[in-house]
Amino acid sequence: MTALPRQVVSSTSLHRAQWHRSTRSNGMNNCVETAPLTSGPRSGLLAVRDSKNTAGPALLFSPATWEAFVHGLR
Repeated sequence: MTALPRQVVSSTSLHRAQWHRSTRSNGMNNCVETAPLTSGPRSGLLAVRDSKNTAGPALLFSPATWEAFVHGLR
């Protein structure tokens, strides 16, 4: 069995994703949006996309990997 890709070409292909923007966003679309994936073959992953290009690609992370990344930023 092969691993699923860790990115999707268009975040619009994630039909049931409910995207969330950081409360620290300044409202000018200068941030990322995240969506926990709760169904399908990518269930359990976190999708991340550029808020300036909502139809563009999304990267997929395990929750632990994303949490480690955010922790590293702090």
